[in-house]
Amino acid sequence: MEKSFTSVVTSKGQITVPQEIRERLGLKQGDRVEFVTQKNRTVVRRAATPENPFKKYEGILGGFPGGKKEINAWVRSMRDDYGDEEK
Repeated sequence: MEKSFTSVVTSKGQITVPQEIRERLGLKQGDRVEFVTQKNRTVVRRAATPENPFKKYEGILGGFPGGKKEINAWVRSMRDDYGDEEK
């Protein structure tokens, strides 16, 4: 069964995507959509997000001992050491 949804275009060319359509497309705040023209119709769909080329390496080295807190402490110490070299 075909359903129809409407929205109003603002003076800035913006529209509100109806909730049922957002849910159907899995859209969340900040997601991008694309408009694809196909002969005599236009399709609105969720835009493909480019895959992070480094994603496949995530976790390959394991965790950093001490977690985020220790990483930040290590970075601070490196910055302090660098500042000492300039004196």
